Amino acid sequence: MRTLVYYVAVTLDGRIAGPQGEYDFYPQGDEEQAAAYSSSMNARCPETVPTVAREALGLADTPHARFDAVVMGLGAYRPALDEGITSPYAHLRQYVVSSTLASGIDPAVTVVAEDPVGFVRDLKRQEGRDIWLCGGGRLAGALLSEIDELLVKSYPVVAGAGIPVFDGEFDPTVFQVAERTAFANGVTFTRFTRPRTR
Repeated sequence: MRTLVYYVAVTLDGRIAGPQGEYDFYPQGDEEQAAAYSSSMNARCPETVPTVAREALGLADTPHARFDAVVMGLGAYRPALDEGITSPYAHLRQYVVSSTLASGIDPAVTVVAEDPVGFVRDLKRQEGRDIWLCGGGRLAGALLSEIDELLVKSYPVVAGAGIPVFDGEFDPTVFQVAERTAFANGVTFTRFTRPRTR
């Protein structure tokens, strides 16, 4: 069965974006540090780089390392849409969970208008690689029971307000640290897995 993986950047106070969806405040370090960090992350999950940037970063012909599908909420989809890009991850199967987005926004994008949990459960049973949960916080909160793994890039910055990494009901859920890497720019990458039940 495929796994659902929430791959996300997070502030020290648990925000994935500012109050208006801002994400340009994440510190990258100096040029050398930023390049080393980006290179490592892009090598790990090259398919998470938007299609429009893949060629510029030398990733156009890079095979998928992990994912062949992306699930995102409207807030995660909106930045591309605001730039006139209706298919931001054309190299992946794209699913946008939204009750307000027009279903024919782009032939390469499937709009999921209801029951994201049921939809993801069905998607996980299909053949293919793992599924990337791109965000946002409300969708992650709704899908918490289906998330098998977290790939968290923790940045050394406090947002103060904004979109939480999970925005849902109180539901304490334990994950185990499977891997952790610290980078010179202050970012810590941690891979968390859901403990297996006996």
